[in-house]
Amino acid sequence: MNIQELIEKLEAFILDIINGNRNDRPARCFAGFLFGVSRLFRAIVQLRHSLYRKRIFRHKTLGCLVVSIGNITAGGTGKTPVTEVFARTLSAKGRKVAILSRGYRSKSKSLKEKILDLFRSKKFETPPRVVSEGKGEVLLDSYMAGDEPFMLAKNLPDVLVLTDKDRVKSGRYAIRKYGVDTLIMDDGFQHLHLKPKINIMLVDSTNPFSNHELLPRGLLREPIKNMRRADFIFLTKSNGGKHLRHLKQFINKHNPRAEIIECTHKPQYLRNLLTGEDLPLSELKDKKITSISGIAVPESFENFLTGFGAELIHKERYADHHKYSRSEIVDFLDKSKELGAEMVLTTEKDAVRFPDLESHPVPTLYLRVEIDILSGEESFKDAISRICFS
Repeated sequence: MNIQELIEKLEAFILDIINGNRNDRPARCFAGFLFGVSRLFRAIVQLRHSLYRKRIFRHKTLGCLVVSIGNITAGGTGKTPVTEVFARTLSAKGRKVAILSRGYRSKSKSLKEKILDLFRSKKFETPPRVVSEGKGEVLLDSYMAGDEPFMLAKNLPDVLVLTDKDRVKSGRYAIRKYGVDTLIMDDGFQHLHLKPKINIMLVDSTNPFSNHELLPRGLLREPIKNMRRADFIFLTKSNGGKHLRHLKQFINKHNPRAEIIECTHKPQYLRNLLTGEDLPLSELKDKKITSISGIAVPESFENFLTGFGAELIHKERYADHHKYSRSEIVDFLDKSKELGAEMVLTTEKDAVRFPDLESHPVPTLYLRVEIDILSGEESFKDAISRICFS
């Protein structure tokens, strides 16, 4: 068993504890340890916020429109589709847009580069990684860029995509070298150094705040009360049910000034990984399929498939951002063929992590999902215009 497998098994164990799926004695003991660590983490998070409020740490502004899109929970709220539609809409309206991502789980800098950066002046520091210059070409693969930045660059040929943990540095670089006038911070709610003009927070309406505990005992990145920083709160994966009334009341209690917008993820089509051919969702009806995914909430993906009439005969789930080996994919495809599957389905985010294969024994496709406002009172494009330009 390699290090990646050990880490993923530990993640799965902790998630079982968080979700209440493990109640044996070892799990209860470890849950107590996690609770203690989460108390310490909470104190560190709140100290950091206090230092910014007291201006001991300073927010930076870059003289252009900065939109932050993020959440207060770890994974699964649908940030990437929201970031994509914001970038596409603003670019279509004539803005020169750059997406700033930290490149989560991309290949990190070498230890030598990290040490040298500590002693370099800003003039000679290592520049951010350029995933796309907005000229229709993706310059890095998903291993170097990270899953989400690679996917955004692929889907947004006219938008600049940069990755760096320091968003101020990457923002300055985008302005100086490419003349951008709009910066979108992907997963930027916890990034306090660069001050946004518009702070958008996403909440998964199907599992808003997990067990209300901070990492690692829960999924919260910071206390719920910190949602007061948000200017707009998007309820993602919404179905318009009346149960959301209680969630909205809870959110209003902590942030009465933020506008709440209900959104839904809408499947659009299927795309063949080998040929690039697009198929309608109706192709799923009465088909025997298998699915493979490494995302935070695989249930929503699988429910989409069965909701369109597919018979899911086998599924495999991996940890979020799992890097697939060639043998894992080959073995899964062979097993799917043995089981009589007519299609293999995965997510768009997983598809960018698939190794290149010359052929697939079973047609392998990913499900393209986009986000839209549920209410129908205005389109997402109209909402973005109102949010950014009113």
